[in-house]
Amino acid sequence: MANRTFLTIHGFIYMAFAFALFFVPTMMWPMYGLQINDQYALFLSQHTSIFLGGIAAVSLMLRDIEAGNTAKQLFKALLVTNTLGVLITTYAGITGVFVGFGWSDPAFFLLLSVLTFLQWKKQ
Repeated sequence: MANRTFLTIHGFIYMAFAFALFFVPTMMWPMYGLQINDQYALFLSQHTSIFLGGIAAVSLMLRDIEAGNTAKQLFKALLVTNTLGVLITTYAGITGVFVGFGWSDPAFFLLLSVLTFLQWKKQ
């Protein structure tokens, strides 16, 4: 897949979750077995959208990057991010924090990790 295509898809996925966790966290989190019980939990969800939005911005703003060392480093950083997502959300599932639709997060991050790894290898 072309870097532009990959980074556009990657960026829009992260942007969608950033917007969802900022604007409709009380709809999103219950699907994963979590509740927004107070203003602090609401703020933490919205705070998380900062980082998801940042990853989206990096992906979208660098989508015209050409193959080379800089692109390789970018994909390596995205691979680390997505792999952390696999580990942390798998832990949440194993410990019972994520239930219901929560199984989809480790699968989602694993898919993004594999796709990012393949893109990294192409550089």
